[in-house]
Parts: sequence; C-alpha cells; structure tokens
Amino acid sequence: MKNVAIHRLENELLSVGIKSIGAELCSITNNLTGTEHIWQGDPAFWESHAPNLFPIIGALKNDTYIFEGNTFHMPKHGFFRNNEAVILKSKASDRLAFSLKYSNDTLKVYPFKFEVEISFTLKGKSLAVKHQVFNLDTKEIYFSIGGHPAFNAPLFPGETYEDCYLEFDQKMDLETAVLSKDGLITNVSETVLQDENKIHLKKDLFDNDALIFQNIPSKKVSLNSKHTGKILSLDYSDFENLGIWAKPNAPYVCIEPWLGIADLEDTDQNFKTKKGINKLMPTQSFHATYTIEIA
Repeated sequence: MKNVAIHRLENELLSVGIKSIGAELCSITNNLTGTEHIWQGDPAFWESHAPNLFPIIGALKNDTYIFEGNTFHMPKHGFFRNNEAVILKSKASDRLAFSLKYSNDTLKVYPFKFEVEISFTLKGKSLAVKHQVFNLDTKEIYFSIGGHPAFNAPLFPGETYEDCYLEFDQKMDLETAVLSKDGLITNVSETVLQDENKIHLKKDLFDNDALIFQNIPSKKVSLNSKHTGKILSLDYSDFENLGIWAKPNAPYVCIEPWLGIADLEDTDQNFKTKKGINKLMPTQSFHATYTIEIA
C-alpha cells in the first residue's frame, strides 16, 4: 500500500485526521486535554480506525451475490474501505469531502455506475460524517452503506474496560441477531436489554461477534465512564440499524450506524431482494449522516 496522506480539520476544541485511502477517519483529538478518541489501529487487535462500508455491510453468503442472473463476488463490507482510488474532492476550513466513482475495476464486482461522497464537517465539538450516493447509471442501483468508527475505551489511567458503558437516549427492549460462524444472520436472537438503556462493556461481550440491532428505536447513544461521566455521543438518526463490536479483550468499542446488514443464513443471494438493501433511481441521489460529539 502506498504512503497514506492524512488530511486534517482543526478548530480551537478538536483536531481531526482523515486518511486519504478509503477516506477513513483516524483521529479525533481533544485540543484542551490532548485525549485521542479514535482507536489507533494496533495490529495486535485490529488495524483499522473507522472504515466506510459500501456497497455491502457485513458478509455475503460465500462472498457471492446474484444480480439479474449474473454472479458477482465481493469481500466483507465491500470495496470502499482501504480503496486507493478515493480522492479528495473538496476542502474548506471546516469541511473535507472525498469521492469514489465507478471504474472498470468496480464494474467487475458491482455492475452499477455510481459516485459515493463521504464528507466530514467540524463544528465546535461535533464532527458530522455525511454519506452521499449518486446514481450515474441508466438503471436502478442497489447498495448498503454505513460507518464503523472505533473509539478508545477506557481513556484514562486507572480505568478499566468494565468502567465504560453505552447509554442510549431511551429505555427499550433490544435483541441482537446471532451470527453464524461465517458472519451470516441466523434466525436466532438473544436478549440484550429489557426496558433498559445501558450496555456495560466487558471483555467477553463480543466473544460471539458483533451485537446487531435491527430497526433500533433509539437514534443516539453515548459512551460513558463510571468515573468521569460522558466521553462522547453518536447521533445516527438517518440509520436503521446499529452494530456494536470489538475484538475480544481489545481496549476500544465500535459504534456502527448501518443502512444494510449481512446476508441472512438462508438467503437466495438475489441482490435486489437482499435484506436491508437500498434502491436508488437513475439521476437520483441519497444521503445519510451520523454525528460524533465529544463531551
């Protein structure tokens, strides 16, 4: 992989870094305290920071889907992440926008003409991450899109992972879809919350992979410390699903807003009817934003 340029946004409160490859958010530093909030990609656990997911989320059955009788192959989470063809489209003092357009390479695995723009807007202690999809084709295009930001937890000396918890903005009943060994959605679910709004982090929470909440009623969650209070919050009002994940025993947590989901275990692999797929008509555009706010 070639050298990675890091583009930056900064105000008096926060410094933000975004990698050129895959337009991946790689740093949110509190300028007042020097605290880094984004997981720094220790390869002993997980090398990424906050990959952008397009045009699928999670795994396809056998990494394969079918569109209009033709078979295509695509790895987990699609081809936007780690993509060196992503360009910096525009730059302002408070906003960076990155773009990926279809190419001969993408058409081999994804038979649609598209442009995806990911933009980052810094305002005060908030960073808005906007996803836009443009249909440049003469037919409908089908896609999933989402984020995968990983946040350091715990943050301060003397604190443990178990001192951290996620708090939703409302009490609710939540069930997680259980994943197969291949990362597919099974017809089994497990209860995570019952008229509650807090998920306490613990080292074995993700032993069976991610927690996946479909059609989640709450649209805002905060990462908190028992000792120091709120660390940050994430508003994902434009997103239907939420994933929560970390590698077992790793000192971070991913809070993942998704429009889409992994394949069902019993899928027929038809891309048009894939669960959670989004459809966009020719000449139309789509947008969805999540916002990270540092406490």
